[in-house]
Amino acid sequence: MSSDWRSIYPFQSHFHQLPSHEASDSSSGPRMHYIDQGSGDQSVVCVHGNPTWSFTYRAIATELHYEARVVAVDHVGCGLSDKPQRYTYTLRQHIANLSSLVRQLDLQRVTLVVHDWGGAIGMGMALENLPRIERIVLLNTAVFPPPYIPWRIAVCRFPLLGNIAMRGANVFALAALRITLYRLRRLAPEVVAGLIGPYGSWADRIAIARFVQDIPRRSNQPTWQLLQSIEQSMAQLADRPARIVWGMRDWCFRPECMTRIAQLLPGAKLRRLEDVGHYVMEEAPHEVIDEIRSCLSE
Repeated sequence: MSSDWRSIYPFQSHFHQLPSHEASDSSSGPRMHYIDQGSGDQSVVCVHGNPTWSFTYRAIATELHYEARVVAVDHVGCGLSDKPQRYTYTLRQHIANLSSLVRQLDLQRVTLVVHDWGGAIGMGMALENLPRIERIVLLNTAVFPPPYIPWRIAVCRFPLLGNIAMRGANVFALAALRITLYRLRRLAPEVVAGLIGPYGSWADRIAIARFVQDIPRRSNQPTWQLLQSIEQSMAQLADRPARIVWGMRDWCFRPECMTRIAQLLPGAKLRRLEDVGHYVMEEAPHEVIDEIRSCLSE
């Protein structure tokens, strides 16, 4: 990996040893990487989507660790976590992994910050750990079965061609550096290096492909049923202070997803970012941090 990004991600690495996995290529479970900044009785837990990693939450870890303990995770197969080639890369497994970490660290008074796939993973974890969850901040995400699959993602699901494109040519991660942006014309070189750094080979990109392949299309699929269950259970979180911060120029999680989430959390305060695309933390980190600070004060 290029070293250019280390100056803007200067955090100590920590690893959580997960339980052994029946489909793993190792007798022991994979290690889940995370950063852990600051201290206090309040925690800010940041959960990324695909194809990013904890690097995208570097501004939160830098600016908020004086006010709360900030933990940003890398899902198995992503970022600096282990990338086993034989592993069940499913929504249910990612939820179990995140829940294991939160319990191991005994995180309390959690403000959960989620983006993209991190929404379903984070909310799934939250529903299993309700007493620990105090506030919620949602960024361009979904917590329900997909109402549509954008064509840019659908083409990556073609069984052979999609896998070659995502894992061989790194098309998914490289394309995301441009087509997810609106406010910014391009990202700084060190940011580009950081976002794609952990995904330098066919083996390194396994989770990128598996996330796309786990997007369900039919109601009889396990991930569809789990997403439906999460959506139906969101009322259990409706009494928590919540913020919805949305890049309105996102072609993937379009504004109708924002509206649907707002209906599930009717007490949430909504902030629309009219000139921001999908990579909210790259284009509007200060706006997000302002909303987290506001939420922490409630």
